[in-house]
Amino acid sequence: MSPRTVQAKSASQKRIQVKWSGGTEPPQHKAPAYTTDCHHHIFGSGYPLAKNPSMVLGGDGNATVGDYRALQRRIGIQRNVVVGAAAYGTDNRCLLDALSAFGEQARGIALVDTSISDADLRRMCDLGVRGVRVNLVYLSGATAEMIEPLARRVVELGWHMQLNMPADVTAQLGDVLLRLPTPIVFDHIGRIPPDPGIAHPAFKVIRGLIDRGRAWVKLSGAYLLSKKGAPAYSDTGAVARAFAEAAPERMLWGSNWPHPTEKGEEPDDARLFDLLAEWVPNERLRNRILADNPEEVYGFSQTTPSAEPQRHRAQLGKNSCF
Repeated sequence: MSPRTVQAKSASQKRIQVKWSGGTEPPQHKAPAYTTDCHHHIFGSGYPLAKNPSMVLGGDGNATVGDYRALQRRIGIQRNVVVGAAAYGTDNRCLLDALSAFGEQARGIALVDTSISDADLRRMCDLGVRGVRVNLVYLSGATAEMIEPLARRVVELGWHMQLNMPADVTAQLGDVLLRLPTPIVFDHIGRIPPDPGIAHPAFKVIRGLIDRGRAWVKLSGAYLLSKKGAPAYSDTGAVARAFAEAAPERMLWGSNWPHPTEKGEEPDDARLFDLLAEWVPNERLRNRILADNPEEVYGFSQTTPSAEPQRHRAQLGKNSCF
């Protein structure tokens, strides 16, 4: 029997309260073996914030490794990708400490700018970082002008560029994105606004990159641009469905926990996980998105989180940090 046909033990059927997450029930759809959350953050009140920080959590300011482990138990997540929080700017200490705590089942995405040294990039690579996030929504870290220079540096590490950009900016930078030597991961359904949805020029730009085998899209953050809201987020879901129907082999899933943009009622992470089954009804394709695709992007093993997959290694070449 293929490893993908073996279901991971789901989050316990008992209710689990997770900090920064609404609801307590497990998802209705069982997570497959090696389910990977490709987008979440860690916050710690002991880490210094950037000047004029973006997306600071309320309350005690903490969303810790321990808090996230509760989400893993609730949803059935076995592997995870920690994305550096905009609140810390280019100070990646919180991210790197989280990777150390999570161990081999985790990977990281850092916020840097062009002032970073090659030695520091290599050090982060050794600690599990696999990409650079350019956040042009909250203007933290690299600027638009830094995208191409950074890509030309990190390609030797086997990294990708992760872009969190307004759709209008994506459309404007189409020619630049075509030139990048690295793969590209687009955050949060490409941040395509529901109106006009797939008619937006950015959708065509991203689809073109996907068709060339250059890009991936995270099916995450359904609430970010939705006007219709919970529980279905049907307007942004229409864009997610369009991407997934076109290229399921290029989709990833992420929780976006602890949902730092949401200052009112906390999103229900189990419901957000179940949305994927509405967008991708085919279980085989859904399992590919949740487990197989992250293996290729982040270098997880097909069997154990600690091994290095030969397929990914061959793609990255001798200069990768694997």
